[in-house]
Amino acid sequence: MRVVQLLPELNAGGVETGTLEMARSLVQAEHESIVISAGGCLVKPLEADGSRHIPLPIHKKRLGSLRQVKALRTFFEAEKPDVLHLRSRLPAWLAWRKMSPQTRPRLVSTVHGFYSVNAYSKIMTCGEVVICVSNSVKSYILKNYPDVPKKKLAVIHHGIDATKYPCGYRPNPAWLAQWRRNFPQMEGKYLVTLPGRFTRLKGQFDFVRVIAALKSCGLSVHGLLVGKTHPRKLGYREKVRAAIQSVGLETNCTLLKHRGDLREIMDISDAVAFCATKPEAFGRVTLEALSIGRPVAGYDHGGVREQLDALFPAGKVPVGDTATMSQKLIAWQKIRRFRKKETPSRWNPCYPKHCAFTRT
Repeated sequence: MRVVQLLPELNAGGVETGTLEMARSLVQAEHESIVISAGGCLVKPLEADGSRHIPLPIHKKRLGSLRQVKALRTFFEAEKPDVLHLRSRLPAWLAWRKMSPQTRPRLVSTVHGFYSVNAYSKIMTCGEVVICVSNSVKSYILKNYPDVPKKKLAVIHHGIDATKYPCGYRPNPAWLAQWRRNFPQMEGKYLVTLPGRFTRLKGQFDFVRVIAALKSCGLSVHGLLVGKTHPRKLGYREKVRAAIQSVGLETNCTLLKHRGDLREIMDISDAVAFCATKPEAFGRVTLEALSIGRPVAGYDHGGVREQLDALFPAGKVPVGDTATMSQKLIAWQKIRRFRKKETPSRWNPCYPKHCAFTRT
């Protein structure tokens, strides 16, 4: 088959990572894989895996983007793809509207999020098969678009490559040495990490409250916030920094930009927190952290709830309940300290259960 995936850009993110993994799998199965996007840092690895990338500016929500409709039609007529896989709303509108049912490719769409409920978002339910990345997404579609046939909704959870996130993973010594040189303020501290882009929905303010509570209990704690910041969100990032200063956590919190070594960062962390104030469709990083053996404390909704239910129920926290999250982290720190004295092996509260799940 010749399969074309469409998405706005190929930069870091769950949608983009899933696109690369799908493309790699298609090539390995000897299909032809093509991705259309405005480009980004993941184009090189995409092409290295054997896919073609067609650069088109299909990422900006403005009238000028309608000019890409003709370019897409011309491409489809020349390439005659067997399947179009739509991964975002704007590319879906540009690619699919007014295509003849007699000549158009078969259509698959993936709903990656809890989109606003309107006609613009409904385009993502028009696939012959609509992939939902979690049961939460499926329920959201059925509730808000009751005319969408239930039989065409297929739940295919996001996943991870278990060989990249193996149980018991450890960073190499050179990476560890460089990390300690760069961030000596974290050495010997109870390190709690919040991965995620800087936006109010990710709950950075809640995380600051959690770290403040841990410090007030006498823990030698350090909170690490890791994620990219969109140019329009620079002001929000500074508000987070101001919140940290207002509670006297300047020496107890570090803010980092997007990094390619998040796996290593989560591994050296004692715990990983997810404080998203609104439910996430899946929350892929949760699965990555659990897979390498890091305990996760996450708000009990959306796709994160599904993962914690299956892999680590002890990590579930009522949404917005920073006091309960703090109590869990304190309890885990005590277990970690006891186990460190008892045995040189590192503490892993979810190891037996999640390893069995991964093998299955």
